[in-house]
This record gives sequence, C-alpha cells and structure tokens, in this order.
Amino acid sequence: MHNEDFFFQAFVYLVAAVLSVPIAQRLGLGSVLGYLIAGVIIGPFGLSFVGHGQSDDVMHFAEFGVVMMLFLVGLELQPSLIWRLRVPILGLGGLQVVVTTLAIAAVGLLFGLSWQMALAVGSILSLSSTAIVLQTLNEKGLIKTEAGQSSFSVLLFQDIAVIPILALLPLLAIESTMSNGASKAIFIAAEQTPEQGAALPGWQHALLVIVTIGSIIVGGRFLMRPVFRFIADTRLNELFTAMALLLVIGIALAMQEVGLSPALGTFVAGVVLADNEYRHELETDIEPFKGLLLGLFFISVGASINFNLLIEQPWLILGLVIGLAMLKFTVLFALGRFFQLELSQSLLFAFALAQGGEFAFVLFSFATQNNVLTPAVAGPLIAVVALSMIVTPLLLIVHDKLVQPRFVTSTPTEEADIIDDNENPVIIAGFGRFGQIVGRLLIANGFKTTILDPNPGRIDMLRRFGFKIFYGDASRLDLLRAAGAEQAKLFVVAIDEREKALKTVHLVRKRFPHLKILARAIDRSHAYELIRQGVDVVERETFASALEMGVEALKLLGFRAYKAHRAARTFKKHDEQALHEMANLTEDETVLIARSRQLAKELEQLLRSDDRDLTREVDRAWDISELQKDA
Repeated sequence: MHNEDFFFQAFVYLVAAVLSVPIAQRLGLGSVLGYLIAGVIIGPFGLSFVGHGQSDDVMHFAEFGVVMMLFLVGLELQPSLIWRLRVPILGLGGLQVVVTTLAIAAVGLLFGLSWQMALAVGSILSLSSTAIVLQTLNEKGLIKTEAGQSSFSVLLFQDIAVIPILALLPLLAIESTMSNGASKAIFIAAEQTPEQGAALPGWQHALLVIVTIGSIIVGGRFLMRPVFRFIADTRLNELFTAMALLLVIGIALAMQEVGLSPALGTFVAGVVLADNEYRHELETDIEPFKGLLLGLFFISVGASINFNLLIEQPWLILGLVIGLAMLKFTVLFALGRFFQLELSQSLLFAFALAQGGEFAFVLFSFATQNNVLTPAVAGPLIAVVALSMIVTPLLLIVHDKLVQPRFVTSTPTEEADIIDDNENPVIIAGFGRFGQIVGRLLIANGFKTTILDPNPGRIDMLRRFGFKIFYGDASRLDLLRAAGAEQAKLFVVAIDEREKALKTVHLVRKRFPHLKILARAIDRSHAYELIRQGVDVVERETFASALEMGVEALKLLGFRAYKAHRAARTFKKHDEQALHEMANLTEDETVLIARSRQLAKELEQLLRSDDRDLTREVDRAWDISELQKDA
C-alpha cells in the first residue's frame, strides 16, 4: 500500500508540473510561478491530492534541489570572481541582513512582541529565497547584470548567515531550555536523535568545521581530478552521473553532520571545482536532477500554504505580506543606491529580493521547538513567507512590463537571420571595432567570411556600407551549424561581452574541435581564461595599440627609433611568454603576485642586457663602416 501511495504521489506531482508550467510560461508567468500554483491546486486547500504530512515529506526531499542548484552556481564561479565580489558579499550582503533584521525587529516591537521574539523574527525574515531568485533571474537572462550579481552576493551571504542565526536562536529562548539541541540539521530538515544533537565543546566543534571545509577544498582541488579521469576512462556516462550525485550527496551529509548548511558546503565544492576540466560534464549530468527537484520544492511550497489562516485572518496575513515586501524593497533599494548601482539596477535588485526565503520554514520550526517563538506567532509568519515567495515572480513581471521599459531604449527584437552564405572558410563572431579590422583585412585579401553579430543597430549601419553580416547569437549551436562551422577552417571570436565570448569558445571547442580559434581578450584575466580553454591565438584588444604608444613615448624621451622598436619587441616577446605561464598558475593570489613581481624583474634585466647587446652591435657596425671608408 505504501508503494501505491508513493507512485500515486509521484504521479500527481508530475502531472501538476507537466500541465501547469507550460501554461504559466505561455501566459508569461515563468516556470517558478507555474510550480507554485500547481502546488496550491493539488494541495490540501485545493484538490486535496496532497495532505499536510505528505507535502512536508516531499519538501524535505525536494529541498535537495536547492543544494544541487548552489553546487551548479559554484561551478560557474571561479575563485577569482568570488574575490572580485568580496565587497558586495560582505558589504552589501552584511548590511542587508543587519539593516533588514533591525527594521523588522522594530516593527515587531510595535506589534507588542518581546525584544527576543522581535529579533528572532527579524533575523529569519531578513533572508530571501535563493531558489526562486536565482531560478527566475537565470530564466530571464539577468543573472549576469549588475543587479543579478548583487542579488547573488546577498543570497550567498544570507546562506552563510543561517549558521550564526541558528546559534543565536536558542539564546533568545523564552524559557531556558536546550533539550532539543542546538545543532539541528540545516536546510535538509532531517530530524536528529538526542545523541546526534549532543553538542561538542566550542573549540572542538570549530576545529571539526575547519577540518571538514578544508577537506572539501583540498579534496576538490587535488583529489577529484584523478578520480574524474579514472571514471571518465570507463566511458560510461551513467557512472559519471553516479559520481556527480555521490559527490553532492556526500558533501551535503558531511556538512549536515558538523551542523553547517549543506547548501553552503556544496557551493564551496562547486567553486573549488570551477577550474576542473570536467566541470561542464558535471553541470550536464546534474542539471536534470536539479531542475526536477527544484520543481518539486516549489510545488511543495505552494501545497504547504495554510489557507485556513488566510481565511481566519485575511487582512492580517495580506497586510504582513505587503508590509514585508515594502520594507525589504525599501531597504534593498536604499542599499543598492548606496553601493552606486544604477537606478534601473537598484530597482531590479529590490524587486528580486523582496520576499521571505526557504530557510524560514526550517528556522521558524527550530525557533518554535526552542521556545523562542510561540506557534501563534510562527504559524501566520510561515504563511506570509510562502505567499511572499509566490508573489515574487509576479513582482518581477511587473518590473519587466512597467518599470524596466522606462530605462531601456527601444531596440528591435529579431529572429536570427537565415544564413545563405555558409561555405566560407572563416566565421567571425562579433563585428564591433575589433572584429571589423580583422574582417576587413581578410576580405581585402580575398578570403570569404561569414559574419555574425547580435547588435541590430550595428548590422543595419554596416549593411549600408556594403558588408554582408547576419544577425544572431554565436553562442547558439544551431546558428553555428547554419553558419557552416562544420566546414569552416577558422573561427574568430571578437565578441564584446566577456562571459558570452567564453561560452562561445567552449561551445566551438567542444562541438567543432577541427576549427582553429582566434579570440579577442578584453583584459589580461580574460586572456588567462581563453588560454585555459585551449584557444589557438589570443590577442588582447588594447595591447598592440598601447605598445605602439609606448614606443612613441620612448622616442619622445630620447630613444632612437630602432632602440625603441627593439625594446617593444623584447617586451612583447617576454609578455607573451609570461601570459601563457601565468594562465597555467594556481588561482592563489599570493602565488600570482610573487611570480608577477619576479617576471617584472626578469624583464628589467632582459631589457638592460638587450640594451648592452644593441650598443655593442651599433659600435661594431660603426667600426665596419669606418674600415670600409678607409679602404
């Protein structure tokens, strides 16, 4: 009978997803809202296919989808990017949690809560939904925007902040009791026995945490590469998938055992593996599981909403939902402007994060068990969090339809052009200031090229000048095939966007390995990434012109022309060698800085040595010239 219930529940959830999500997307609501609505429909206050207990059981399982999502997010982030985001993570994320907590706590005091209860409620409601925000921003292609990166930074800090919040809540208990233990499982809400919950002394627990995280970092950097190579040698795709799932589940269990967030642990593991050559295979294998489990999570959230509370206290619940969204929106918008985000990006940032988060379900339960909050206080707030999560996709639709158009100049949206010139030996992706110079030189020398560019305005202008150029995104596999990538010889990447260029290079290298790739690097770190991806020729866009200006500067400072040009050639040769060496070094900033300084000294010595050699050559040439005159 148990098996029949399981299969029936699985059938109900899958039918709900398959029917509701396409309809929601057709209506422009997005997949997240479709899943949430499906949960409401099949839940105890809809068709009653899923009861309260069953919804909770499924949610515990489905929350693992969020863990997988954070692992995949980590895979997309190299340590250098995390370092670049350190200010928004600590500054923006830290201020958001502190300011929002204090603001909500102040409102709680006005509602008559004790300061302990108000502080607990404020800290829990300061968190936003990692699952909904990242999924929605990814769907809309906004994760790489300023607002998207700021949202990610804040969400990452919030995930970390769950740990001190869990430590704080028992200290705020109304009655001094710790019988339930302060080390409940975070996020995957598996109940612990009293023996499992027994707390270690502080220093031992801290040491255990450090050892666990250190093991994840060391293992990911040094042990996983040979393990993945061993698995890949079997050429069994299902074994690689099993290894990927084993890795995620193992890290989640390890983090749970030491009382930390499994989501945080898998995120750290993803970052550590971001430079691993098997990263893309991991993403491909885990993505379907992540998507399905996230869908289950959203359905479970919808099914868990207690509409009895909404019926009994409709104005209170709706008022709290609106009040929570407005308060968080105000704080987020103010912080966005304080951190110098553009007005449009500050608005998107505030719209995206103005809701409660999935951690609230666990934290409210934990606070109730530890006598920090009463069920009468926690119950309505759980409904408020769930409703705020449902409202978030609607808020982003309002932002897309009514707010964002005021900040965007109208640009025509077009389908990719039909390419009728697909037998050329060269494909150029991106025809801006860099791509045009390459293309004009090739065309002038009789080489036919297929040119792809995603900028409609640029295409219209260049077509008036006689260029045959096609509209389309070169990171799309179907467009590359239509452009003749399977027959071409060279692929020139001159795309303005850094991430889009890397994505295109990876796709071309994987799908069309015969193509020689020449890529334009926006800066030195971009050049490192392109070299690591196996690009045949990397040309930094400002390097040659800057070197020419350096030659002119040397001449104005008294260098002879031949001496200035020779110094530039020496500098270029040394710098190209250093570029490839540094690209293969570790991401450790200390190592990079030390080697960079060493290379700078080597360059100075090389130029001084070259200057002495050049002087001797000139003197020798002068002596030979004088001897010839005497003869």
